[in-house]
Amino acid sequence: MRPQVIFTSFLAFAATSVFGLPVRATRNQVAVRAFVPTTDYQSFQISDGVAGNAEAEANAVFVDPFAGVDLATISEEDLDALSVMRELAEDAETQLFNPQIKAASGADADALQVGKIKNKVLKLTGLSQIQKIKIAKGQAAGDDTSSDEAKLEEEQTKLTKNIATDVKSAGQPSKAATGTVSPRK
Repeated sequence: MRPQVIFTSFLAFAATSVFGLPVRATRNQVAVRAFVPTTDYQSFQISDGVAGNAEAEANAVFVDPFAGVDLATISEEDLDALSVMRELAEDAETQLFNPQIKAASGADADALQVGKIKNKVLKLTGLSQIQKIKIAKGQAAGDDTSSDEAKLEEEQTKLTKNIATDVKSAGQPSKAATGTVSPRK
């Protein structure tokens, strides 16, 4: 083997094994790049279509982009973006779904109600992911995370209930509420 190959291999091994940062940072950067923050609710809403798969659809927005990433390393910028997106989903429920369901009737009202449940799954999945990130960051810093863990458990209970409702409605038409919501100041 040539000395240059041995030396280059040694440097690569030393940089990744001893310090660990380049490999870890690269893996995290690639995974986090899959998360595309947005303030346009309609671009990430999951309520159109049919019921039954809201959990997977919500995970695709809030969870899957961070697969394989140490949640303690998520940037404050991405955590803030997740919070804004979760708030948009919550505001869509109260500002768009509730009045539109009240004004609708028949199949249209039913489809909006199914869409509202899917939106609740989206909102609660976002909230759960935010809590998981806060817990990971707190634990990494050596902080007491018991209040965040209690909040996560509470939100997981609500999420489980809404996922079950979505699954029970599998195959039924689901409709997104129309309109826009703006990020909170």
